[in-house]
Amino acid sequence: MGYQLSRKTADEIFGRLKQDYDIFAPKLYPGEGCFSDTDVIRYGKVGSLDEIEWSKRSDYSFKEALLAVNEVLFYFTEKETRVPSCTDKKLLIFLRSCDLHAVKRLDAIYLNNGPEDFYYKRLREKARFVLMGCSETCGTGFCVSMGTNRTEEYDLYLKPEGELYRADCRLEELQRYFLTEEVSVCEAVPDYVRENKEKVTFPEKLSTETFSNPLWAEYGSRCIGCGRCNSVCPTCTCFTMQDITYRDNENAGERRRVWASCQVDGYTDIAGGNSFRKTQGEKMRFKVMHKIYDFEKRFGYPMCVGCGRCDEVCPEYISYVNIINRLAKEEG
Repeated sequence: MGYQLSRKTADEIFGRLKQDYDIFAPKLYPGEGCFSDTDVIRYGKVGSLDEIEWSKRSDYSFKEALLAVNEVLFYFTEKETRVPSCTDKKLLIFLRSCDLHAVKRLDAIYLNNGPEDFYYKRLREKARFVLMGCSETCGTGFCVSMGTNRTEEYDLYLKPEGELYRADCRLEELQRYFLTEEVSVCEAVPDYVRENKEKVTFPEKLSTETFSNPLWAEYGSRCIGCGRCNSVCPTCTCFTMQDITYRDNENAGERRRVWASCQVDGYTDIAGGNSFRKTQGEKMRFKVMHKIYDFEKRFGYPMCVGCGRCDEVCPEYISYVNIINRLAKEEG
């Protein structure tokens, strides 16, 4: 159901939502970028509509609202283990269409790829999603090519229009917040991107022979293995484990799940000093082929959603878009 409401009414509704939900949205962090005197847009808990960054794509994805960068799985002592409690509140996450499509990819890995992940599932069941429309394309995004530029799977759509807001509420759970005399019924259709500057042609005949293509060594020679592409990607799911023991008792501590990157040295090291992927070219090949070949063979759709963050963040200006287009040209 579509609504039109004033800024004052929107603030009042937001205040009521805060009582029942932890609200996460992209917000500007001045001076906290990777380089001196630079800003960064990333996800955090917001207390008002003014904190939300509406006009620019976030540098980091919504993923850290569902998957903490550093998450305690359990505490242990000599005699017992204890799983940390989960938040009592539900989650309300503001995100764009490409990122909402990424939720489907995370669900596939954590819920439909073997036994369900307990920690992801308990937060995922609490999550509700607010779609933020895109009136124009971002610089490196290619969501139109991926078919992720629009979605109907949102729970709430919210759009600021000067001193007014338009909303489309599809979840009965949220509709009660809009049932006030100050809200009028109107049409609210989400904005979506119709054309990107970047366009991708997906290769249709990839096979295991693609693994020997010389382009992997070419791009691998430029990659420094920093893992920034994985950190900003909304669909990367790799992690490592850390056991932390306390100084006052070495038999007590906590086990943590921490984001990891398939591009960094040591990620595929195993006992005996062996490693599955040693060169940067092999690591690059694994990442790309997993996004566009392995995942699709398993689930029926590509892992990549075309957000373009990886191209934006790479310090060596390696273009994922160019890699895919070259594969399409060379491999068919």
